[in-house]
Amino acid sequence: MLRAIGYRFVLLTVFLTICFTHYDIAAANDSDRLVSPVLLRHAGLRIVWESELPIRPAKSLSNGKGETLARLVLLGSRVYAISSRNYVVSMDKDTGEGVFSRTVAPEGFPIADLVLYNDTILSVGGSKLEELDIKTGKRIRQVDVKFGITAPAHRNSNFFYVAGTDNRVHVYRADDRVQIFEASALDDSTVTSIVADDNFVVFATDTGHLISIAPDVPKRLWQFKAGGGIAGGVVKDWMSLFFASEDTNVYRLDIVGLPEKKRLVWKYQAAAMLEKSPRVTQEVVYQQVRGKGITAINRETGSRMWRVPGGVDLLAEAKGRAYIITEGQKLVVMDNAKAKKLYSVNFASVEIFTSNIGDDKMYIADKAGRLMCIQPVE
Repeated sequence: MLRAIGYRFVLLTVFLTICFTHYDIAAANDSDRLVSPVLLRHAGLRIVWESELPIRPAKSLSNGKGETLARLVLLGSRVYAISSRNYVVSMDKDTGEGVFSRTVAPEGFPIADLVLYNDTILSVGGSKLEELDIKTGKRIRQVDVKFGITAPAHRNSNFFYVAGTDNRVHVYRADDRVQIFEASALDDSTVTSIVADDNFVVFATDTGHLISIAPDVPKRLWQFKAGGGIAGGVVKDWMSLFFASEDTNVYRLDIVGLPEKKRLVWKYQAAAMLEKSPRVTQEVVYQQVRGKGITAINRETGSRMWRVPGGVDLLAEAKGRAYIITEGQKLVVMDNAKAKKLYSVNFASVEIFTSNIGDDKMYIADKAGRLMCIQPVE
């Protein structure tokens, strides 16, 4: 046990002091790079920073299975690298500098998506809800709600909203964690996602219900029914809600008036099964469609703009260009206005990535822990 702790401490020390190699400061052999800098320059891209994360190989572990990078998560000003052993490394998204690193759950314990609220990170696993300090990664508090949690938890300034395996949204006061009420769909379906702020709470279910409730009392404001279960999470952008359904449609609902009401603005028929939530920017909704790729939908009209066959996700959008990663491990660059492919880049070594709708930076990695932040040259 002490040997394992000491080994992790050494890794952490190395990580915080020397593992981050900035492209502008030190050069490495191109063969060691996740993507060749020469290739990126030809594509009008530059390396902002790169690093090699402290991933432990199989030979260093008693089980012989080793450790791999499993996920990248972008929240606020941080990018989080999560390993297969639930070890999390937090980095400044603009500089790549290490902020903290720690184990957030036992190995083999599934971690739902992390959620940012002010200076805390909400993490759920099993029946436990944790609040972590964004600066140190230290646990502020942990609550065992005594039931399985089916979706990432959310909160506002006064309450926590937790989806349970009993098909209820449990609402707790933020200051003392006392439950004040529950909410559910009329058909008692499983809650798959929650969106909450001080004025608005909505939850979705696996049978296609989208239900808005008052933030502080058990009052249903409105309900919308899609033809199939809500795929992934609901995206709230200002007063609009975007979501994909297993009925093959992508929807936009707008919240209007007081008391709160909803209005269906459009629905786009994708003609194939949808499994992920859309990526929403100021002008475009990007939807991954199984077997077809990434489809770009005009945010205002709901009409199709273009499609990238084999597209998996949006990495970033900048100056009217969309940067799409494909299942063939290529970066395809699309001109949104002209609905035209501009060029593609070989991303053969890229296995892990995250979507960024906040600016033009892209975060890519491989399972061995090589991580790179790139962006278009201005």
